[in-house]
Amino acid sequence: MGAITSLEQPSLAVNPGEQAHCVVQIRNTGSIVDQFAVDVIGDAQQWATAEPRVVNLMPGDMGTVSLTFAPPRSSEARAGQTPFGVRVKSREDPEGSVVDEGVITVAPFIDLRAEVTPRTSHGRMSGRHELVIDNLGNCPAEVELIATDTEERLSFRFRQPTLTVEPGTAAFVPFTAKPHKRYLRGAERKHQFQATVLTTGGEPVNADGAFIQNQLLPKWLLPALAALLALIILAVALWFTVIKPEVQSTAKEAAQEQVTPVISIANQAQQQASSAQQQASQAQAAAGGGAPKPGTPGTGTGTGAGDVPGTDTDFRIVANAPVTADPNNFKKFGMDTPPPADKTLVVTDFLLQNPYGDTGIIRLQRDNQVLAEFGLGNFRAFDYHVGQTWRFAPGQHLVITVNCASATSGTCRSSASFSGKIQ
Repeated sequence: MGAITSLEQPSLAVNPGEQAHCVVQIRNTGSIVDQFAVDVIGDAQQWATAEPRVVNLMPGDMGTVSLTFAPPRSSEARAGQTPFGVRVKSREDPEGSVVDEGVITVAPFIDLRAEVTPRTSHGRMSGRHELVIDNLGNCPAEVELIATDTEERLSFRFRQPTLTVEPGTAAFVPFTAKPHKRYLRGAERKHQFQATVLTTGGEPVNADGAFIQNQLLPKWLLPALAALLALIILAVALWFTVIKPEVQSTAKEAAQEQVTPVISIANQAQQQASSAQQQASQAQAAAGGGAPKPGTPGTGTGTGAGDVPGTDTDFRIVANAPVTADPNNFKKFGMDTPPPADKTLVVTDFLLQNPYGDTGIIRLQRDNQVLAEFGLGNFRAFDYHVGQTWRFAPGQHLVITVNCASATSGTCRSSASFSGKIQ
């Protein structure tokens, strides 16, 4: 008892988004009426169907089942050869079930998406951006990254100008936009630019961005200098018109008060000089002793607080958290390269990114202490300036934790970029 099967085309080819068909023939080799169930097994099972799925055959009869392969145009159907099997199960003789094998070749296709985050940056010397590249195709994409502005006023530098993006994944590539010319003061200047992703066998993908260039001198500097100059002029005027004359007048009065007794004593001593040399000497000593001795000026000390020394630093923590139904299940992610064990990390700014619009909660923590908490669904890119700097003493760690409620691709893919100093 059992069945004999024959796959009409053991080798097939199909383009993603299209269909390929073949037929499997089934012969009932048993002596009784039997029912045979047909299904496809292997990696192609998700996008393969059999019609009909059940065939009833008399002894010695033969039936046919049509197989349809329809791989989706997405990264789920990887390019290349995919082995599959056609399994025929006998209801009357399960041990007589058979599997016929074949191979289907899925053609490759490239589908890239690109986005510049943040879309607009501000700065005096340069602007910082990140190019997000999504590979929605079914094969690895080797890409080259360039950026241009129509007015040719900017130069661009990518941290990784060439890379390979695997299918179904995203790559985050930081880059800077620097103006060729800088200016001390004036109105801000907006520079539009376009980042381009080039790949072999695919069309270029463009993403627009902008850099707003500010003057080198801070806007508050000139008003502050004008106010300081006005204070200096006022102080000089007060010195020459009020303070200096008053000081001179007071000094003259004090000197006159001290000199008058001295002159009187000297005259008396001169009149008595003829009577005795000793009295004259005493009078002269008295005249000398009446003179005031100069006093000792006082001293004072003061200290000024300087800037705390430190080395500029910036880094990024990437999170890839699985979806969970437990609102208390947070997955922790830390720095790839923590600061030296004897150094203190000071955080002044951070940028949160959620390019896929996932939902959930992201927390910024000092070890287990929560410093800030944000809803992922409330932002794609969020630039935040810390009002009071966050300090991480030696032995303390900066981490982010994510509770992923829902994600577009199975996991919540978010990140946090930090700026600050190492002290």
